[in-house]
Amino acid sequence: MAWIYLVIAGLLEVCWAFAMKQSDGFTRPLPTAVMVVTMLGSFGLLSVSMRSLPLGTAYMIWTGIGALGAFVLGIAVLGEAMGPLRLAAAALILCGLVLMKLATPG
Repeated sequence: MAWIYLVIAGLLEVCWAFAMKQSDGFTRPLPTAVMVVTMLGSFGLLSVSMRSLPLGTAYMIWTGIGALGAFVLGIAVLGEAMGPLRLAAAALILCGLVLMKLATPG
């Protein structure tokens, strides 16, 4: 269950990052509220997953899901650039996440 909580926490991190962008510097109430709620959920589920997963693994997977998800969402929804070096960097992050998962028991 810890891995499921961790993946959900990572997906919620993507949500709060996107909501933060949409909040326009916390000047728009609805995106700001969405950001706060999803941030609390993300931190809460990360904390629960850390009961049985190592700190380094949990934090790396959480931030990696958030980083990759925000990267993909930025390209797909916000029209951000998708250059070869940015794609290579994202691929390296993904490789690191896979290796960390494979190296962690449980």
